[in-house]
Amino acid sequence: MDYGLAWVLVGSLMLLGSIFAGLLSARVGAPLLLVFLALGMLAGREGPGGILFQDSQLAFILGSTALAVILFDGGLRTPRATIERGLGPALALSTLGVLITAGLVAAAAHYLLGFGWVFALLLGSIVSATDAAAVFMLLGKSGIALRDRLRATLEVESGSNDPMAVFLTITFTEMLATGHLDLGWHVAADFALQMGLGGVLGAAGGFALVWLMNRLELSGGLYPILALAGALLIFSGTQLAGGSGFLAIYVAGIVFGNRRVRADQLVGRFFDGLSWLSQIVMFLLLGLLVTPSELLPDLGTALILAVTLMLVARPLATLICLTPFRFPLREQAFVAWVGLRGAVPIFLALFPFLEGFDRSGQAFNIAFVVVLVSLLLQGWTIPWVARRLHVALPPEPEAATRLDLDLARRTDRMDRDLIGYEVMPHSRAADFPLAALELPRRTRLVAVIRAGIVQRLPEVQQLTAGDFVLVITPPETAATLDRFFSRRFASTAGQLSVDQGDFLVEGSSRLRELCAAYGIELGQADPNISLAELLRTRLGEGMGRGDRLRFGQVEFIVVDKIGPEPKRVGIVLEPDAGETGWRRKASSRVRSRLRRWRLRLPSIGSGAGSG
Repeated sequence: MDYGLAWVLVGSLMLLGSIFAGLLSARVGAPLLLVFLALGMLAGREGPGGILFQDSQLAFILGSTALAVILFDGGLRTPRATIERGLGPALALSTLGVLITAGLVAAAAHYLLGFGWVFALLLGSIVSATDAAAVFMLLGKSGIALRDRLRATLEVESGSNDPMAVFLTITFTEMLATGHLDLGWHVAADFALQMGLGGVLGAAGGFALVWLMNRLELSGGLYPILALAGALLIFSGTQLAGGSGFLAIYVAGIVFGNRRVRADQLVGRFFDGLSWLSQIVMFLLLGLLVTPSELLPDLGTALILAVTLMLVARPLATLICLTPFRFPLREQAFVAWVGLRGAVPIFLALFPFLEGFDRSGQAFNIAFVVVLVSLLLQGWTIPWVARRLHVALPPEPEAATRLDLDLARRTDRMDRDLIGYEVMPHSRAADFPLAALELPRRTRLVAVIRAGIVQRLPEVQQLTAGDFVLVITPPETAATLDRFFSRRFASTAGQLSVDQGDFLVEGSSRLRELCAAYGIELGQADPNISLAELLRTRLGEGMGRGDRLRFGQVEFIVVDKIGPEPKRVGIVLEPDAGETGWRRKASSRVRSRLRRWRLRLPSIGSGAGSG
């Protein structure tokens, strides 16, 4: 009994240490997952903790479950609009990109380091996929604002490329077991079967879980447990049926997160905490498994493969996969650098361990060093790289405090949410009289609480900062409401770099006015439509912040959106793809000064200092 309690004590201390170390890492800018991994190593047999942990089977089971939970949580937080924006390029990266990456790393392992082809291909497969936990955390916690399509591509790729890496790792592990390389058509057929089953069973399981959640009358605390049990059932059942369980649970999370579900806010908060716990446990366990002294013999080999991966394989795979989708080179370079490796390669390196191969320890050590190098170099420098490549957009305004309240409902009879907001200073809600505040369609303000006192709505002339309001709204307009009650920057244009616009104009501006003010040739476009209508027509309803449209001799860039409507648009005058770096900045400043006299129409824009 005392022995069991000792393990509970050690485990709780490690979790507490991870949380406090995470707070410290945020202050120094260290990648949080690297901190978890380092704590696991310190607690291991060669660290101060001295814990002897060598159960690779237990680590594999716990790692699989943790990764499944992380993927389901990632799917929950992936809106349909994100899928629509990033699906094509993300699928290219998660299939062809993984193959190219694995092949190039394998070629380096074979020609530079002398490994046999099967073992070299196994190494390439193990390190070929980006890590969902690392990328989700990076994009969610770093505060980097990216073009919507770029961000969507990174998020969807990180959640969908694990199945390809798992398939390749299992395939080459089995080839090592048989002793020969056999890449026949049956391998492609197996891949199609696994991906097909994973996608179909994941979608079907997601819809079934939504149906079950909405039909059962349970105590509130049981709904998150039901969701967890259903998600793990989809994962394990698909895996046992011969499909990709990792793809299935990610797809199920997307389906679940984009449907009306009873107690959805409670489920979301539960999985947010569970995802954090899964990341901590997975990295701590993998840190415990490693023996630092055994890394030294394979250190040089691992460094060569890490450099090949980061500077050759991933960039070439990104270039080949994203060029057909017309991503600018600087965005392709950023995607290449965000190919962050985390727990997934170390987890995949457990497959040879489970087969008992003599060189399984070497594969594990190489994967571990590659992950360390990736977290140290890429994880620590991504915000700096985003700024240097000019892919970081102006930061989003400070979000309003938002409280989602679950309504007791059968979701097929009620399609409204009750949301509470704290009105932020300088928000749109506080800048206009209540009668002039154009809330989204089918949205109603039901209560205003000011200084702790519920106000009579007919007597409220205007909302003020610090008010707490209750709003009933359809779920699809919640993101639009967020922007109404959030703080606005005093000068959004001042946040813009020259790569995001020489001038800033309102989306409601008519093309006729823009052409007269900025000397733009109208071409075949209707002069009476607004710039917002032009952008919606040319870019589609799924356009996001940072999306660009070349229009004659200028380029329009979506800077700010309220729902589907582009509210503010940047204009780049005479964009030249060949101008980069200091030449682009200097020429843009000159053009800006020469054309300021054109700013005669206040309704169109207010120059570089507009709000």
